[in-house]
Amino acid sequence: MLTILFSLGILVWIVFLVDALMGLRHLDSLEIEENLQNGPLLSVIVAARNEEKQIKESILSQLKQTYKQVEWILVNDRSTDDTGKIMDELSKEDSRIKVINIHDLPEGWLGKNHALYTGAKTATGKWLLFTDADIHYENEAFAKALHYFERNQLDHLTAAPNLNAEGFWLKTFVAFFLFGFSYFKRPWMANNPKSKIGTGVGAFNLVSKEAYERFGTHERIKMRPDDDLQLGMKLKKEGYNQRIVTALKLIKVEWYKSLKEAFVGLEKNTFAGLNYRISMVFFAIFGVFSTHVLPFITVFSTNKTIALLSFGNILASGILYVLIIKRMTLFSPALFLVFPITALLFIYSIIRASLLTFKRGGIVWRGTTYRLNELREKE
Repeated sequence: MLTILFSLGILVWIVFLVDALMGLRHLDSLEIEENLQNGPLLSVIVAARNEEKQIKESILSQLKQTYKQVEWILVNDRSTDDTGKIMDELSKEDSRIKVINIHDLPEGWLGKNHALYTGAKTATGKWLLFTDADIHYENEAFAKALHYFERNQLDHLTAAPNLNAEGFWLKTFVAFFLFGFSYFKRPWMANNPKSKIGTGVGAFNLVSKEAYERFGTHERIKMRPDDDLQLGMKLKKEGYNQRIVTALKLIKVEWYKSLKEAFVGLEKNTFAGLNYRISMVFFAIFGVFSTHVLPFITVFSTNKTIALLSFGNILASGILYVLIIKRMTLFSPALFLVFPITALLFIYSIIRASLLTFKRGGIVWRGTTYRLNELREKE
């Protein structure tokens, strides 16, 4: 059984590796793009709920952009801290900022999705940039992104930021998550015009207003906690011209501050990413354990065939890991040395998130509970 499993595993890793090698060749770096100096208005839409610790620094980094034809729509989504107050202070300091305060959440909507939709309705720009309240931008980020957008005649552009992480185990966990996401979701396929596979990153989702409205706005993804990914996936599936780039030196976000916070943060979208199916949970756990943990144990087997096949799995997955981590992050590929331990942490996060979702009957996101039956109905 192990011989068959590991033999298939090597073949699968080789397929993933070839796919990544071909896909990453077409993944551009936004840093080398020229700047767009003048052009139409860009509307930046930021939805925030209880982001008082981060939103000011994020917005200030945006206000320093070299591209000046910008309006900001800051949407305060029912915050109970000083987020709204900070937004108001920023709007008084810069006339390009407009603040919208949301006090009630309509039935059938997730809070963030409704806030982004509300902000988009107010936007007057040719382009809409949906971004989070904790993103830090270098000064030329907008100018380079818009030039790339126009040069390639896009409908949608998303960018992979530098996911900054403090602490060794948090770095390994974030790197592992990006590794798994990359070979499972194949984000580079967004750059293949013949493919229907798309992607989206919450830190940076830039879309033309015309395409966004023709697509159907955030009303199409009202109850998706992975709204950023779903927006990109559905746009590409319906034939919109889309690309993903890396912007590791232009856009930065501290995804989570600790490993514990990462586990809590993944509660909201882990089960959604598995399509709310218990069968997919078991499949994911089995898949991660058999391909990311077991070979590191059986490589010490006295059975030479099993040991050799285990080593083959480790080698193939290691090459793919290094390839993805070097291209899509600023992390050290040496984190692969604790790969099986990080895989176990990821399995724990899947089990934890799934059990909590069932126990609560839904997900808790930013203080609001969304029932599982509602989430499933919107699928």
